Amino acid sequence: MARLNPISIPSGVQVTLSEQQISVKGSKGAMEHNIHPSVAVSQNDSVISFAARENQMGAQAQAGTARAVIQNMLTGVSAGFEKKLELVGVGYRAQAQGKILNLTLGFSHPVNYEAPEGITIETPSQTEVLVKGIDKQKVGQVAAEIRAYRPPEPYKGKGVKYADEHIVRKEAKKK
Repeated sequence: MARLNPISIPSGVQVTLSEQQISVKGSKGAMEHNIHPSVAVSQNDSVISFAARENQMGAQAQAGTARAVIQNMLTGVSAGFEKKLELVGVGYRAQAQGKILNLTLGFSHPVNYEAPEGITIETPSQTEVLVKGIDKQKVGQVAAEIRAYRPPEPYKGKGVKYADEHIVRKEAKKK
């Protein structure tokens, strides 16, 4: 039974472990997760340990996945997650109005995106969009859905891109 790196619980975060259910509560919110039956989880003081129960195929992978998910939950409820998107292109604008993000992306109509529960969208400027939340998977999914409306194209680089994304440019066709 191989043990994985233990996770230390940050201060201000409350963890409740009951059988295969883990609940995490922090300053930003609360989350729950069901752990796979082939993963053994134990909590000592401010440390959570993970191990595979059996030597069956995939048990070690499930233990690693559970460790990563719980680590992300602890980070989410204490610090939160954030993805930054940039709009590149003439006339491309974003405006947040409560839970709805209004995007002008060169289409004949404006695009309205409604943020799911637990996600906040902010627009510090007309060409920047900040997606914030406590669930890392949800924040990434919302950012990907917004980017999917107009992904960056390789010739001029126009579109919605992640702030840290590098667009490989192509050269225009020669005669």
